[in-house]
Order: sequence, then C-alpha cells, then structure tokens
Amino acid sequence: MSVGSISTRSKGSRGKRARSVPPVRSAKAATGEIAKCSRLQMSKPQPGNGVTVFDPKTFLAKAGLGRTIVRLKKGEVAYAQGDPADAVFYVQRGRLRVTVSSSDGKEATLALVGAGEFLGENCMVSPHRIRLATATATTECALLRIGKPEMVRALHREQELSDVFVSFLLARNDRIQADIVDHLFNSSEKRLARILLLLAQVGKESKPETVVPKISQEMLAQMIGTSRPRVSSFMNHFRKLGFIEYNGEIRVHNSLFNIFLQE
Repeated sequence: MSVGSISTRSKGSRGKRARSVPPVRSAKAATGEIAKCSRLQMSKPQPGNGVTVFDPKTFLAKAGLGRTIVRLKKGEVAYAQGDPADAVFYVQRGRLRVTVSSSDGKEATLALVGAGEFLGENCMVSPHRIRLATATATTECALLRIGKPEMVRALHREQELSDVFVSFLLARNDRIQADIVDHLFNSSEKRLARILLLLAQVGKESKPETVVPKISQEMLAQMIGTSRPRVSSFMNHFRKLGFIEYNGEIRVHNSLFNIFLQE
C-alpha cells in the first residue's frame, strides 16, 4: 500500500467569507490528516472529419453552462458542513483541506485536496443532499464549480469525462484504505514521514516536487495526532539521518522511505 495519512482531531478557527461567490461562506478551519490523490491524467482528444471532439481538460478549465470559476483566498471555504450539496468542484489551482466537525467542536481532516482533483463529489450520491464536510482553502485557490445537473449530464454524455471522474474516485478510495491502515498500525513518527512524502510527492511517476508546501510544525502535529515538540523531535531525527533538509522549507529525499523499514 502507498504511503498516505491519517485522521486526527483538533479544534480549528473560523474561516473568512468569500465575497464574490454566493456558494462560498465561512466555516471552521480544520486540522488533521493529509490524503493526496494522484493528479488526473487526461489524454488529448483526436478530432476527425471536422467533428468537434469533447475535451475533458478544456471542460474543466473554463466556465460555461452550469460551470463557474470560484476564487478563494487562504482561510475562505468553498462549502461548509450542512450546506446544500448541489455542485462538484474541480481544483484548478491551490490546495484545500476537507474536514468534519462534531457537535462538541472537535474536528477531523478527511483529505488535503490539490490541483487536478475533484472536491465535493459526494453530492453525486442521491441521499447526500447536504454537505457532510467543510472544504477550506489553505492557499489561494481557483476552482471550477460544476452544478450537479450539469455534472450528471456531462458524465452521461461524455465518456472521456466519465473515465477521468471514475479514475479519480478509484484513486481516492485506494488512498482512504491506506489512511485507515496507517492510522491503525503506524507510529506517529511513521505517520509524519508518510505525510511529508505525500506532500513532497516523492515516488510519483511524474517529477516529484520534493519541497513540501509551507506548513507549520503545529499543523503537522495536528495532522498526525501528536504534540508539536514530538514533531520537532522527529524532524530533527530525520534531518540528522539525511532524510530531509529543513531550513525554513522542507526538502524531502527518497531515503525517507527507509523509516518504514525500521522495526
């Protein structure tokens, strides 16, 4: 199973309200795990005989019938838990955290979603008429909001888009299974290593980023369910072993995989 992340609980702060787009409203920011899907691979359509060929990449890049561009600042939310589940989002740029909260104020992060991934896809399941989670921007974001009726129409009529969407769902399901195993069996040190590898995309078929997006030790601690001093200790240990470089930014090396070979 691939490296992934775990669900943890922590209290968060209120997100800011996005002013320009009605569906975007404030909600609690969240803390918790990282879970990262592979970026969607979309083949270029081959037109023939003057016939217009549907291109999923173009469909997901532009506004149109039933589709609008939503821009969020850090801390704003695309949708909040309890909102009507009436649209799917495609992340064009940026990163968001998907979280759930309990009645007593505790929060858990379900996923960290980045460019090339769908968001809020649970609305496609008929019984889910309200949002069961909150999606908060952790960076500036550009999203394509696709109304549920338009998404249903496009999936039924366009095989290429359906293939892309199903591939995404299968990848997310595989990642969730890996998250559960990680939560049940791995130590907090291994969970931290797994999150760093995911964030840096080490081991991906495409060129890895290797540099982890800016993130605090406190947030990493919330993600793996431990304290910030323990994260600091683990990070220093990784650095001494040559697994990472840590000087303002975190650069992850393939050798960090060695942590999973230790008993």
